[in-house]
Amino acid sequence: MKIKFSSAFRSDQEEIMDSFELSGEEMQNVLTDLKTVNKYLGGNNITINGISKLLKNHSFVNEITIIDLGCGDGEMLRQCAKYGIKNGYNFKLIGIDGNSYILEEASKRSASFKNISFIQMDIFSEEKFSVSFDIALCTLFLHHFKEDSIIDLLQKLVDNAKLGVVVNDLERNKIAFNLFSIASRIFLRTRIARHDGLVSVARGFKRDELFKMSKKLNLKQFSIGWKWAFRFQWILK
Repeated sequence: MKIKFSSAFRSDQEEIMDSFELSGEEMQNVLTDLKTVNKYLGGNNITINGISKLLKNHSFVNEITIIDLGCGDGEMLRQCAKYGIKNGYNFKLIGIDGNSYILEEASKRSASFKNISFIQMDIFSEEKFSVSFDIALCTLFLHHFKEDSIIDLLQKLVDNAKLGVVVNDLERNKIAFNLFSIASRIFLRTRIARHDGLVSVARGFKRDELFKMSKKLNLKQFSIGWKWAFRFQWILK
């Protein structure tokens, strides 16, 4: 199916990875492809930078609980763990994802980090969200959903986060769409990663869309910054 791009509207095409049934070697190869994309485009650093902003002047003594929604294979949490060790923070890190197969892989890849754990949960189900946390992370996660669902989720996170929420997501940009289309054929091994990457850009955001959603939320303050490569860092307090 041809993937369509519009500067005016977010795409409603679905990503293959949105299925909770992806598993096995195919899943492992896709996760490795996604890690490659983030490594070379510096995506994880945007989230870490957001965490550092929320922790400015924060105590190094108390335990800080960070949850990562749509955590995938746990790579973002592993980067958080390394950042915490390097800077003397006492982090408790919890990954949340709806795919049990991915979480099994995440547990294996994170086995050497004793402060990382995982919970299987569909965050849009009626299941009660009972985890207490200081910071919530949404890294390349919100673009999977429609605006109403995003606002409902973010309001829940903001209401419960003691410090705030860090969103790291894609700018909907025609240049980014075309560049990814070319580069993915060279650097990515799996058809799923190539397909979903293009759909992700088409489902990304414009700055004014993030601003309008911010105004609909009950926030003390927020900031929206553009980051390379074609990302937004959206911090909500």
